[in-house]
Amino acid sequence: MRELFWTVVTEAVANGEKITLVGFGSFERRERSEREGRNPKTQKTMTIPATRVPAFSPGKLFREKVAP
Repeated sequence: MRELFWTVVTEAVANGEKITLVGFGSFERRERSEREGRNPKTQKTMTIPATRVPAFSPGKLFREKVAP
């Protein structure tokens, strides 16, 4: 059952959909734009390419239970 849940959520987020579990939170895909970074070893600047990342936003009830 858990595997099915994670499969459904993963596929939906990968396809750009937002999954909301009322009281718990939301899973979604966010876009990160291209940006400049620095290699900490060489201090040389480099361009970090744009990418998509998964994101979770906790719901109000979840936040209240974790940090009362």
